[in-house]
Amino acid sequence: MRTVSSICLLLLFVACAPFAAGAAEKILVVGDSLSAAYGIEKQRGWVALLQQRLALRQLDYHVVNASISGDTTRGGASRLPAALQREHPGVLIIALGGNDGLRGFSPDQTRGNLRQMIQRARDAGARVLLLGIKLPMNYGKAYTEKFHQVFHDLAREENVALVPFFLEGVAETRDMMQADGIHPGVKAQPRILDNVWPALLPLLQPQTASQH
Repeated sequence: MRTVSSICLLLLFVACAPFAAGAAEKILVVGDSLSAAYGIEKQRGWVALLQQRLALRQLDYHVVNASISGDTTRGGASRLPAALQREHPGVLIIALGGNDGLRGFSPDQTRGNLRQMIQRARDAGARVLLLGIKLPMNYGKAYTEKFHQVFHDLAREENVALVPFFLEGVAETRDMMQADGIHPGVKAQPRILDNVWPALLPLLQPQTASQH
């Protein structure tokens, strides 16, 4: 009888251990091919490198990459509610908009979709980081400037963290890009993470972020 009781207590301890220790908070990345490691091995993409950096710095976060190649802000807005319900992230990184611009979508439409994502994430208790994107100048100066301004406006109006152009130092460097000239190569991934990291770090739990 004592043995049975001991086994029951052991099973109860094992079942409850994760909750007692505290499960790692999640960082959810919702993006397109630029974050889905298009054309390269997934473990060499910047999102995978983010998980590695967090582990090296002993920051207890689990990164979930929900990026889909070809996705738009409309697609991201439509699938975000289910992702928030499924993952319950503490931090949401929004890395969308490039395909909107390449397809010539209205900047106002992109702004509305991104705003919806920000507000839904905030309602779910997540802290938000918005990654801005710039379009090639062959799309016309007026359109490219108006499109890029969307990210600055949203960051100010919604009071969320912003990386103005998360491909800074990458998009304009040929040997960091793949042959298509659109997607970053393997060499670019650490630089992308370095662009994202300073804006992400303050969104991590203060008691851990302040130590690193």
